[in-house]
Amino acid sequence: MFGKKPNTPQNHIDSLIGVGTRIEGSILFSGGLRVDGQVSGNIIATGDRPSTLVLSEQAMVEGKIEVSHAVVNGTVTGAIYASEYVELQPKARIVGDIHYKSMEIQLGSSIDGMLHHYDASQVQNKVIPLIPATHSD
Repeated sequence: MFGKKPNTPQNHIDSLIGVGTRIEGSILFSGGLRVDGQVSGNIIATGDRPSTLVLSEQAMVEGKIEVSHAVVNGTVTGAIYASEYVELQPKARIVGDIHYKSMEIQLGSSIDGMLHHYDASQVQNKVIPLIPATHSD
């Protein structure tokens, strides 16, 4: 009951993409990955253990993300597939759909896309259209 559950997120980061780094191409990883730089390509967790992706405020990703846990405080242009949960922190900017099991959205984050809730016990996904945020430029 109080032991570590098999689908809990990683408590540590195995890999880091630094602020001044730009990667062009897909990234396959296992465990924990933190991105402070830019990635033009997909970020996909491999293996059968839970994975955690942390995108800092400086992070920019152009591509699909497939992980079990995602903590986003940067910019993502592409779909996010999180088999467990997604946390959108205040500076998160998402342009694309989010597929999730559970989600936390903090004040200040924005999504330009649709939310697709899924659960293993459901046959069909719930789709929740979002109203586009108004921008005051």
